[in-house]
Amino acid sequence: MVPIKGFIENSLIEWEGKIASIIFLPICNFRCPYCHAPHLVQTHNELESIPVDVIINKIRQNIDWLDGVVVTGGEPTSHRNLDALLKLLKDTGIGVRLDTNGTNPEILQHLITRNLVDCIAMDIKAPLLKEKYEQISGVSCNIEEIKESIRIIMGSGIEYEFRTTVCPTQLDGNDIEDIARSIKGAKRYIIQSFKPNHCLDTRMLDIKPYPDEKLKYFAFTAGRYVEYCCVRGESKNNIGRDW
Repeated sequence: MVPIKGFIENSLIEWEGKIASIIFLPICNFRCPYCHAPHLVQTHNELESIPVDVIINKIRQNIDWLDGVVVTGGEPTSHRNLDALLKLLKDTGIGVRLDTNGTNPEILQHLITRNLVDCIAMDIKAPLLKEKYEQISGVSCNIEEIKESIRIIMGSGIEYEFRTTVCPTQLDGNDIEDIARSIKGAKRYIIQSFKPNHCLDTRMLDIKPYPDEKLKYFAFTAGRYVEYCCVRGESKNNIGRDW
């Protein structure tokens, strides 16, 4: 079974509009310098694993008021037995959201086809240009796989969102507009502010995030291409086409 390195019993903010549990899986094929979960990426072997039956039992106990469970990481699709874990979760009757960086489109298609996910949240790190993507992800990237994941998700018929973390030293407004243009027609695109804490690259701790008004303007610009766009934390205010 997939190793589980963290569990939050309930959250009101992780899956908007839902009370959700959160499962954290280790290992990631990216090395984004602003990553706020370096313990799941670099030192996961030092973390104690949580038995899956403990989590399943807790979800069953809370099923009357719990709306869903979010499986995040790390990169969950790094684990070949991910489908088995998602099947156990689905069998409880709860909704399942998967967080991913989109580097494993075949796995995403497999999970969607088997009805093992009700929602997918995909991080788009940068404009879909190889050099730029590799600069931010910290590794060699196959941009065609990223593009294929976007196509699969947008055509899946299930709930989804795309999202981008915006760090001033890495992305600007033009980059955000380029990303939005590449997902034109998407139902939901979320702009997330870079947070200078617990970063994989400690040099990122000295970087000052964009001010809120700048992020809102990025979202306004991106909103011309998608149905709904907002800054995380401002999601009750649609900053899309009608703003």
